[in-house]
Amino acid sequence: MNIKNKLHYLLFIGLLACSTPKEEKSNSIESQTVQEEAVQKKLILFFGNSLTAGYGIEEEDAFPGLVASKIDSLGLEFRVVNAGLSGETTASGLSRLDWFLEEEPAIFILELGGNDGLRGISLDETKKNLKAMIRKVRERFPETVIILAGMQIPPNMGQEYTATFEKMYPEVAEEEKVHLIPFLLDGVAGDPDLNLPDGIHPTEAGHQIVFQTIWPHLENYL
Repeated sequence: MNIKNKLHYLLFIGLLACSTPKEEKSNSIESQTVQEEAVQKKLILFFGNSLTAGYGIEEEDAFPGLVASKIDSLGLEFRVVNAGLSGETTASGLSRLDWFLEEEPAIFILELGGNDGLRGISLDETKKNLKAMIRKVRERFPETVIILAGMQIPPNMGQEYTATFEKMYPEVAEEEKVHLIPFLLDGVAGDPDLNLPDGIHPTEAGHQIVFQTIWPHLENYL
């Protein structure tokens, strides 16, 4: 390598050494800014079972993801966290709720109880757990808007159990003074074209309808 080429090479190395840390620092600042902006947005927390989690489809296509997309399209200062867990009962939900209450949610949507009903769990126990979760959120964050998603189940456990289960959600909403979505799966439940082969979990098209059911209950609080 002749002297001229060596000088060009050393100049290139020097410029590279000077520019790389600046680029890394710039990227770091941008990343930190994005994180800070996300934290500043008010939190909407969806807390539920496989319906909330979006069992069988991509998470962004489940109704919490559709809510997040709608909020982003409107430029609203809210962000959505999907805390759905497949197989969740009200008892297990109560036990893990504290993990998600490190930060105050502006809106808390509670979607649990369906698995209790399908397993024939005592409805007194289910009702007690729903009320306990609502009270835990309210005691920690009195300003949080709490929305309870009503549910219905097939009559496998008998007509009396099924009817009592359906009435449980309006009763809890009235007793705890929270907003009620009467039936989360309205227009979806029982339709084979809108559910996966298991007949329980909505398809992407089914979640679109669930989103349309939820949105009018949410937008007044946004």
